[in-house]
This record gives sequence, C-alpha cells and structure tokens, in this order.
Amino acid sequence: MLETFTSATNSPDDDAPFRSRLSFDLDVDICVVGAGLAGLTVALEAARLGASVAVLEGRHVGWNASGHQLGTVMPGYSLPIGDLIERVGLDDARELWAMSKEGADYVRAAATEEAMPGIALTEGALEVSNVDVGEMLISRLQTLSEDFETEVEGWQVDRVRDQLGTAHYFHGIYYPRAFQIDGRKYIHGLAVLARRAGARIFEDTPVVSIDSSGIRKRIVTPSARLRASHIVLTGNVHLGTPLRRLSETLLPVWRYAAVTEPLGDRLGEIFAFKGSVADSDGIDHFRIVDGDRLMWASPETTWDARPRRFGPVIQRRIATIFPQLGKVPIADVFGGAVGVTVHGMPQIGQLRKGLWVASGFGRQGLNTSAMAGQVIARSILWGEDRWKLFSPFELVWAGGVTGRVAGHLIGLWGRGHSAAAGVLARYREGARVRERVREARLAEANRQAGTRPPRRPPGGPRPVRPQPPRSAEAQDGGGPVPGSQESEKIRNGSV
Repeated sequence: MLETFTSATNSPDDDAPFRSRLSFDLDVDICVVGAGLAGLTVALEAARLGASVAVLEGRHVGWNASGHQLGTVMPGYSLPIGDLIERVGLDDARELWAMSKEGADYVRAAATEEAMPGIALTEGALEVSNVDVGEMLISRLQTLSEDFETEVEGWQVDRVRDQLGTAHYFHGIYYPRAFQIDGRKYIHGLAVLARRAGARIFEDTPVVSIDSSGIRKRIVTPSARLRASHIVLTGNVHLGTPLRRLSETLLPVWRYAAVTEPLGDRLGEIFAFKGSVADSDGIDHFRIVDGDRLMWASPETTWDARPRRFGPVIQRRIATIFPQLGKVPIADVFGGAVGVTVHGMPQIGQLRKGLWVASGFGRQGLNTSAMAGQVIARSILWGEDRWKLFSPFELVWAGGVTGRVAGHLIGLWGRGHSAAAGVLARYREGARVRERVREARLAEANRQAGTRPPRRPPGGPRPVRPQPPRSAEAQDGGGPVPGSQESEKIRNGSV
C-alpha cells in the first residue's frame, strides 16, 4: 500500500552507535549493501540464524528513504489488487498478499516485543476516496475480506466525514489491524537489534566496486576489501557506479512532507480519527503526531529540490482539506528519495548465484521491506524459494532522464485529474442536496395550501371534460342519444 517517506529530521540520532567505517579487510558469510529498512532486516534475521554479517552504508543508518517516513504499516503493495490478480493469478496473488501481512506482523513484533524506545505506536489506517464510488467499495471489501482474509471495514460517507471533520472525502476502507510508528525510531531500533545479534554495521563506507563472480564475492571500499559468499543489494536508487544498471531500473521520486506547529485543542475538535489517512489517488497522506500536530505528505516530484519550497504548497493543501484550520504554521519541511519500479512491485530475489536484491520499495510501505528481509535471509540460510513469487516482476529499465520527465508529467496529470474528479463529485453531491431541499420546500408549500392540486406540467394530456347528464327523454329511448348518427343529423339540420 501507499507509504510516504518523511521524517522530522534528516540527521542521524545523536546516540546512534554506528559511527565506525570499514578500515580493515574482512571475510563474512553475507555482505549487505545499504543500511536501510530492508538491509537491516536482512542483517538482523541472518545474524539470528547464525550467519556472520557485515552491513556497508555509504553515509549513515537510515539517512534517506528509510529514515524519512510517516510510519504507516498495513498489508498490500503499490500495485492495485485487481492488477496483481491479473498479472500472477488468484492463488499466487493470495500468497503474495499473505507475505505482505507477515511483513506487517514482523514490524509490529519488532517494535513492541523488543520494546523499542519512543516508538509511539497507534492503531488503525483509513483509505478514503476523492469521488463517490460506493459500488467499487463493496467489491473491493469483498475481495479483501473473502479472497485475501484481511480484516477491513467499509465506512459510509457520513462516518468518514464525521471522523475526519471534512466534506472533501466520500467512502473509506478502514484497516483496524494497520498501525503507525515513529519510523525514525524504528530504523535505529532495527540497527541496535542487528548489532546485538552479531551483525557488524559500517557507516561512511561506500562501495567502490563489486565482483560477483566465483564462490567468494569481492567488494572494494575506499579503505578496505571484503569477501562474502552472498551479497544483498538494498541500496535503492543510490547504488551508483558498482551496479548502475540495477539502480537505473528504478525511477527516483522525491516526496515532501511537513509537520505543523502545535495546533492545540482545535485539531482534536475537528479531526477525531487517531490513525493515518491516505486518499485512494495517492496524493495526500497525513496523521496526528505528538497529540496536536499534523504530519502531512503531499507533493511529489522526480527531481530533487529544497524541501522548504514545498512548505506553502502543503500549507495550502491542508487549508483546502480542512478550511476550519486555515493557514496553519509549519514547523518543518523534509523529504527523501525513493525508488519506484515500472511494474509497481518491489524487486526481491536472486540476480545470479550468491547475488541478491531487495529494492524498489517506493510507495510500498514498511511491511514490504520487512518481508523482503525475512525472505532473503531464509532463502540464503534455509533454502526457501518464496522469492520466486516475485519473478514475474522482472527488472525493467525506468527510462533514465526521459523516464523521469515522463513520470513527472504523468504525476502532474494524475493529480490534476484527481482534483478535477473530486471537484465534480462534490458538485454533483451538492446538486443532489439542493434538489432534495427544493423538493422538500415544494412539498411543504403544497401541504400548507391544503388540497390544492399541483399545476399541470406543460405538454401533458388535457383533462377530459365531464359530459352533461342526459334528458329523461333520452334516457327513456324517446329522443336521439348524444353522439349517435341521428343526433349528428339534427345538429347539421339534415332532418
């Protein structure tokens, strides 16, 4: 499902104990390139299973996408469920969906059972529609609950608007088992757990080159060399020179978000829902943090930019959805780059013997990165082959600069189309309301006027005049019957 990568800061935690760089040659069972969510999960699970693991990070733990997220955890993928079924069939789609649920359960367990400090877990996520799609909602609810065994609730328009305090949205799908955490705390919590399990994490250690041939793979860094039986690439769009062909299968997308200043009690008076909210078009994603602040992600671009320039954009977007709040003060704006695949599914699997990839988690969510870490660690050490379920989603070139331009234009068109559809849907809803009010007023006016019949609409059939009563002579058969041939003769003077 949709995941927005944002954080209140771009800097590492002051107390994060991962400052050492690799300055000596090293031999390990598994080398993980990239200390993000997927890489640290691979390292944690592999170390728990008894392997020797080294993690190489060019900057610091969680410096980019993995440390910049709203922290919503729910099942699913970026690829719509109907498209997933069409691509791989119902049985494999169910298995893939079950794996995404396992990933969500993994994050919950790691965050709660390991008692990560400051994780701030809250329950529930709501996906809302910008247009009135009640019939589609029923169909999707049936698919999720019956075919994919996912706990969901359908919310009618009135309930959505009552909980969110805005008339901008229509129906919604509520995921009671979804939850939110502080994503920045979670990524550093994973690093602590991995180190405790025996994994070695080296920051400020970029990979210069990789030789994946042979049984023992070779990795070169600026100040040391490393050998490993398996290499796991989790560096996303920042793999760079060592594997540029792999990084070019991802479209880099920057998503920007903001946290407001404390808004006090008025936020709670308007916004009763305590979970995260995402619209069905992937434009807005927001939730309450720290009790009275809004964390809001909206703008997206395929080009890097200064986050501060998006502050007014987010400010206007909040005012559009919640006009009661007006122009809210923004405390901070931030952003991060994610890698988006052409087919909308993550890249998980073995590229060649001993060379693995776990990437493409843009717009996917924490659950998919956690699931990928589990799958790859167990594939390497236990020989599991569930990664093959992702084989239909091969590596596809993202188009380079041309692809980024096209992606930007498609994004602009999609946001414009969604906004127009939403405006039209709300206009139609308003027109229906006005028509009902007009009819109610007309009915009330007729009631107050007593039994006065309504005016005949123009073009309708003319009322039939009542015929005058026949005379006694006519009734006795002594005179001509009105309308008979004899009556016509008398009227024409022919008798």
